[in-house]
Amino acid sequence: MKAFLIIVIALIVIAVVVSALLASRRRRLEQRRTGAEEQRGEARDVQLEATRLDAQAEERAARAKQEAVAAEQQRVEAEKRHDRVDELNTKADELDPDVDNEVRDADTSSARPPRTS
Repeated sequence: MKAFLIIVIALIVIAVVVSALLASRRRRLEQRRTGAEEQRGEARDVQLEATRLDAQAEERAARAKQEAVAAEQQRVEAEKRHDRVDELNTKADELDPDVDNEVRDADTSSARPPRTS
């Protein structure tokens, strides 16, 4: 009977140890799952922030492109107006009998500001 009792106690101890080991393993697995889910959540947050920054950069680039186009249009318009000023001055000089042709040619070449590209 004593041997039977020892065997039963040994089996109970083994069952308790196995249960403790299995519970410990489950806790570790759950901690790893929780850690993985936290990492995925952080990755989603970082992805959203990256997407937002990309969108802002694209908007800024589009605005810069619009500004560049507007500046070029304004430069072209200014050049047209300079040309019109030259035409009007040339016609006025042609009509004015007091203007000498040599003086007129010298004046029109220095009247326009230098062009920059």
